[in-house]
Amino acid sequence: MTRKHFGFLLLVCTAVALSGCPHGGSDYNAGEKAEAVQDYDSALAYYNHALASNPNNIEYKLKATRLRYEDGQYHVEQGIMFQQKGNLQMALAEYQRAAMVDPGSPIAQQKTQETLDAIAAKSAAQRASVPAAALPEEEAKVMAGPPELKPLSQAPINLKMTNDAKMVFDTVAKLGGLTVIFDPDFTSRRVSVELNDVNLEQALNVVAFEAKAFWKPETSNIIFVAPDQAQKRRDYEEEIVKTIYLKNTILPQDITEIINGLRQLLDLRRVQQFNAQNAIIIRDTPDKVMLAEKIIDDVDKPKAEVVVQFSVLQASLDHMRDLGINPGTSVTATFAPRASIATPTTSTSTSTTTSTATSVPLNMLQHLSSADYSLTLPSATANALLTDSRTQIIDDPEIRMVDGQDATLRIGSRVPIATGSFQAGVGVGTTGTAGGIVNPLVNTQFQYLDVGVIVDVTPRIHAEDNEVSLKLSVEISSVTGTQSIGGINQPVISTRKITHDVRLQDGEVNVLGGLIEHSTSATTTGWPGFSQIPILKYFTADNSTDKAEQEVLIVVTPHIIRLPGITAENLRSMASGTDTNPEIHLESEVMNPPIAPVSGANAAPPAAVAPLPAAATPSAAPVSVQGPQLGFEPATVTLKTGETATLGVVVQNVQDLFSVPMLLQYDPKVLSIEDVRQGGFLSGGTQPIAIVQRVDKERGQAIISATRMPNTPGINGSGTLFGVVVRAIAPGTSTVSVVQINARDSQQKPIAFVSSVATVQVQP
Repeated sequence: MTRKHFGFLLLVCTAVALSGCPHGGSDYNAGEKAEAVQDYDSALAYYNHALASNPNNIEYKLKATRLRYEDGQYHVEQGIMFQQKGNLQMALAEYQRAAMVDPGSPIAQQKTQETLDAIAAKSAAQRASVPAAALPEEEAKVMAGPPELKPLSQAPINLKMTNDAKMVFDTVAKLGGLTVIFDPDFTSRRVSVELNDVNLEQALNVVAFEAKAFWKPETSNIIFVAPDQAQKRRDYEEEIVKTIYLKNTILPQDITEIINGLRQLLDLRRVQQFNAQNAIIIRDTPDKVMLAEKIIDDVDKPKAEVVVQFSVLQASLDHMRDLGINPGTSVTATFAPRASIATPTTSTSTSTTTSTATSVPLNMLQHLSSADYSLTLPSATANALLTDSRTQIIDDPEIRMVDGQDATLRIGSRVPIATGSFQAGVGVGTTGTAGGIVNPLVNTQFQYLDVGVIVDVTPRIHAEDNEVSLKLSVEISSVTGTQSIGGINQPVISTRKITHDVRLQDGEVNVLGGLIEHSTSATTTGWPGFSQIPILKYFTADNSTDKAEQEVLIVVTPHIIRLPGITAENLRSMASGTDTNPEIHLESEVMNPPIAPVSGANAAPPAAVAPLPAAATPSAAPVSVQGPQLGFEPATVTLKTGETATLGVVVQNVQDLFSVPMLLQYDPKVLSIEDVRQGGFLSGGTQPIAIVQRVDKERGQAIISATRMPNTPGINGSGTLFGVVVRAIAPGTSTVSVVQINARDSQQKPIAFVSSVATVQVQP
């Protein structure tokens, strides 16, 4: 054979061999090997390659689908392990890998979002010292609801006062730069309050409680006070309408249950469910709506889900050996004497005469021989039989269940069982005749019984511990034979059943129960005595040995695939007011304006105000700044330690000025504000004005509010509002600046001021 012919033959053999192999067979085998060592990523890749080469292969498709779930669940479990160790970045990588492998895995998506939130919270905690950025202006525009207070400051209020309730309300409100209006039916009474380190809202609530009243914002700096009566609240408390879309309810009964709970807890009067849109519409006060949203957000969660894998392993072994010779155990002798020695017996009938020899006379016994009888010797059977039967049954079902819902799995057959009334045949007979059997009327019914693997399970998922409680009932049954009952063959059913309550970790493999049965029987059949003699017993006896082994094992493994998604916000409680007045109490923070730099006489004021030029004073020549101006006179003061001076707060070019609440800031290590005196401009020289002051010497802040009497016009022009008495404490330089001002005209419209600062130098 030439080399050319040999190469051609090799090519043909290779083509024949490849044509006999299924497409993707090597990838499929490699995937099985990778799966055996739990290398699910590689196994999934191999199965996908095999499926791509042979898309119509059902076995490849099933393997690829199952491995996608196994691989995703494996990465979820790895992520949980990293998360428990505190390695959030590695946990996030595993969860993202799980979501990429199995995009339909809800738990992978939940865990990914949960880890991202945890990383964000950790980063926020590390940046806690950095001031948060202000909310964009567009966000405030889209907020809908009643007016919200915007007080001058949320600094703690300390006030001890006994006076008319209206006067106390006015005093507290002016500390925050607010204006108070009263309901015509409000009856003032003398109240006594003592406020220590409370914010403005808390102070107003305390005064309202003492005065048997309630208050509500009308604008950002005006509050309305009315008697605390049910009708007054219905008349004045504003309501909002809110549509809340539910995400996880399935049946209309679920929405009805939520609404009934809201009505019971919050006493809602206007709430309507819309089953078509899976939504609830509420109209009530903002506090009640917020409470309802909190409750709905807490309970409207997707139910947790779990996949429970059952493995039912059955193995049986029957081994029988029958070896030996089974000899006969009896000898039959037949006596047939000859006619010459027997005495004949004659019987006569109408047609024939018969002679039969049945006996031998005594005198003829001596003539007996072997011809007069015969012996039948026993036969022997040689047995050499070996029977070996092995049976293995493996059931590996899976059930996906919702938390708290019953699930049932049936794998097997339905076997008919006879029921009802039936009766066996009855024997009857007559005189002189043989007995007979009469078939009775039979009324037999049949029911069908499930035979095979029957699983009833109810799961309960414990998200905090990543555990699953299972209420299980596992039954394994099979038909092992039949038995005739009343002429009807009834099946004989073998049953093994386990009813169990167990709590397992996610992924924990647990053996619920098992049965191991071994039986051995030995039988010897032969001649007595001879069957016990060595070697000879194999020729005079038959030895039979029968061994049977049966093993049943039930294994269960739960896998959590969806968690309820309960967050720390859902677990947080919320203050909900009183029984008759559900309301929200917002957490308040004390606002600490930053202290202005004290680097010298030319130190820049805080960015919250627009300063005048450093050399300008209210009495100086006109400046380029137009509109209302606010400054200090004098702008620069030099003091020695312990000396005091008065800084005049002066306004220029103002129109219709009615109230001027402001917040001053200074360096408490250098200066101290001792007193605030009336300047005369706001009073117009004829009417008294209300001046409220609160000085926080530790923080270097002073809230000062000057307001004209109600129902009076504002003041126009320029002049001194009030005088601030400062005292030098220690050498250094400090600026006195206005960091916030909330001036209003007689129509309660804001007035924008351009302010300047005063510089105080303290010498030793």
